Amino acid sequence: MFELQADICRTLANPKMLQIIALLKQGELSVGSMVKAMGIAKANLSQHLSSMRQKGILVPRREGTTVYYRLASPKITEACAFMREVLMDLLEGQETLSKSMREAGGKS
Repeated sequence: MFELQADICRTLANPKMLQIIALLKQGELSVGSMVKAMGIAKANLSQHLSSMRQKGILVPRREGTTVYYRLASPKITEACAFMREVLMDLLEGQETLSKSMREAGGKS
């Protein structure tokens, strides 16, 4: 189980993949819509989508020549939101420590 979790975490360690998740949080989008929203080349986006699809993070749907993607589970966005909260807490803690150190340094 730890190996599978680490594999998913490695996949999500890419800022563009996190951006894809943020875009799909509201629902299904076409590849063309994502290209426009992200401002990246279609080939680059396709690589990210393929990797995320292989890991089971995304589910594709084809309608004619258009491919749409959606998140496989809403819990994916919940996990990303939770990690963002953890990051904010860590940054806030570092800022508090930095401020304390600056204040202590001025008193010596």
